[in-house]
Amino acid sequence: MAEISSSGKKFLVALGVITVLDVAAVAFSARINIIQEFFFMADLFPLGLSIATLILILLMLILNLTVVDSFLVRAPFQIGNLFVLSLLWLAFNAFSTARWAHIPTNCSSIPVEYPDARAWCRDVQGLKAVIWLEWVMLLATPLLTLRHIITQHTQGYAHIWTMPLVRYDSRHGSRGDGRDSEFLQFEKYEPSMGMAY
Repeated sequence: MAEISSSGKKFLVALGVITVLDVAAVAFSARINIIQEFFFMADLFPLGLSIATLILILLMLILNLTVVDSFLVRAPFQIGNLFVLSLLWLAFNAFSTARWAHIPTNCSSIPVEYPDARAWCRDVQGLKAVIWLEWVMLLATPLLTLRHIITQHTQGYAHIWTMPLVRYDSRHGSRGDGRDSEFLQFEKYEPSMGMAY
């Protein structure tokens, strides 16, 4: 089994951070929904999306660690998944944040006689912070990964698109001189003959 590359380890760490943020989003949104008895859409969207995201991210982690070669672990599929998730999170975060606009940002302004309301307010503020941090990670990870892939591709390592993202090694699939062509690998130029054969 091919080793996980240094850039692959960074990608896996980013997925791990997304997973931690997502678990926090599940916890906060579950607490909020229990208090609200699963009534408000603004509270249900983060719960549903965070559960779906958790399943998908865990699946991506498992596939990246166990599958050596499949289209599921290649760059286009991985980046596409993260971009779709970032768009969904942006849309749902904007909706939920707008619906939570009436909730005070300073939860201590709620009278002490209402401890449940204060706890709910703190959970909502925590959830707001977590869902926007998660969106940033879901957007930054594919953008930085895409930048790395385009840099490698322009240096002549086009095989980065067709091999597992976390196991990418610039030494495999290229001649080492920046050219990555199936036709050039068998060519040999002889100056005395004036042609390649």
